[in-house]
Amino acid sequence: MKIYKPRKPEVFPKGRSEEREVRSLFVVCLLLVFPQIFFIGSTLGSAFGSVSSTKRVVVGSNEDVVRADDVVTLREAIEVVNGTLPLDKLSAAERVRVSMSDVPRIEFNLPKEQTTIYLKNMLPPLAVPSLVVDGTTQPGYPTNSNNVETQNFASLQNTNQVPVPVVAITGVNSGDNNRVLRGLTIVADNIQVRGLSLYGFTSVHLSTESLPPADIFITDGSEKGEEGRNVNPPKNVVIENNWLGVSPDSSKPSTTSAFGVSIFNAVGTVVRRNKIAHHDGSAIISAVKAENSLIQENIITENGFAGMPDAIRLEGFVSGTRILSNVIFGNHGSGVFLFKPFGSVVLENNEIKSNGVSLRRAAVYLMGDGHQVLGNRISEQSGPGVVVAGYPQSYGNAITGNMFAGLAGLSIDLVAQQNTGVKEYQEGDGGNPVSDSLQHRRKTGNFGVDAPRFLSLEFFLIGLRVLFLLMVGLLLVLWWRYIRLRRMGLLLAL
Repeated sequence: MKIYKPRKPEVFPKGRSEEREVRSLFVVCLLLVFPQIFFIGSTLGSAFGSVSSTKRVVVGSNEDVVRADDVVTLREAIEVVNGTLPLDKLSAAERVRVSMSDVPRIEFNLPKEQTTIYLKNMLPPLAVPSLVVDGTTQPGYPTNSNNVETQNFASLQNTNQVPVPVVAITGVNSGDNNRVLRGLTIVADNIQVRGLSLYGFTSVHLSTESLPPADIFITDGSEKGEEGRNVNPPKNVVIENNWLGVSPDSSKPSTTSAFGVSIFNAVGTVVRRNKIAHHDGSAIISAVKAENSLIQENIITENGFAGMPDAIRLEGFVSGTRILSNVIFGNHGSGVFLFKPFGSVVLENNEIKSNGVSLRRAAVYLMGDGHQVLGNRISEQSGPGVVVAGYPQSYGNAITGNMFAGLAGLSIDLVAQQNTGVKEYQEGDGGNPVSDSLQHRRKTGNFGVDAPRFLSLEFFLIGLRVLFLLMVGLLLVLWWRYIRLRRMGLLLAL
């Protein structure tokens, strides 16, 4: 049996305990008299020793370099916020432009004649959650309606407005053999980008392609294909009040961007009140995941002239996505194209006009189940209004309250299941053919029954006798149709 003896009390050398008490009392008194010493010490420690502290950085140069000089470049600002460029690597003049903030921020104070940032290579990804890249902080940014771009397309009912940005980020002057792939790459949650012009981002096509180019590219940061991408996509990214594909003077760039906003793999993305134009491909495109996205009050025009022609093209997981109150005008393909999506989309109160500029396309093309097309104004299209694909299947789509005018096709075209050619997946299959076959009707949109058509564009006042004869003739026709359908077994006997 072991016997535990109590520990002897620790005995300090003579005078040591009194010395510690005096030191502690001195420190407490010093902090009470000079509390700012504590805050200064903590600020310096955070600035030079902690990567996780949030910083506000003001960009003062339009150059694309990392060097210790008098001003901070955009590339340096992103690296400082990401924590990859320590503050002790900056000059004293540059450190003045860095301060602490409740949320990480990148702001702008560029010289008046140097507000366009010409990139030489891709910028580092925006990798810090809740970062705000705020072009509205640049002096001269419109704070009222005096310098606001409103769509100037005749007879459009929506009145979307986007302020004209001052700060532009471009890859136009990078040289023919040194294209910049993307403007901004976002890989973290709750990031906001506002008040900027981004244009001129594309790629030279190689035998082995990387992820696609875009003005703004939102993904989880992986570059290894689609496998495993749904693990941790960025959430709640906000893109608002930007001009994408357009320079601040409204001109078409000499080098156009490939895509506007690419929601490659993200959840809850908001694309709101942007002007998106002059892209080779789509203005807004998704790939792996774009669930719960909100695309609202944008001006989307003149996109798709050298690539994917549709203004908004969504595929992948898109459940809960809403497309609301946008002006979609003058694009080269469809206004909205849903390609084999997983989940349903709401398309409501949009002005979709004069699309299909160079290609005959449907204004809105739907694949899948449960989509809602509500209260849109669809007009002047080189193809039909709304097309619903029949293969493999499309159930429960609601198309209500829309206005159609000036279409080169049906207002609503339900494609037959057996029609799966290229034409049917671009502009539908037109009116249903006349058929007496029950099996053929079962595979045809709307069971092979077309909406009634007027025989004339004009209506004339006629006498009662003529009207009576017309009514009798109509009843005879209806009775004859009824007898035929009964013989085919399509109607039960009364």
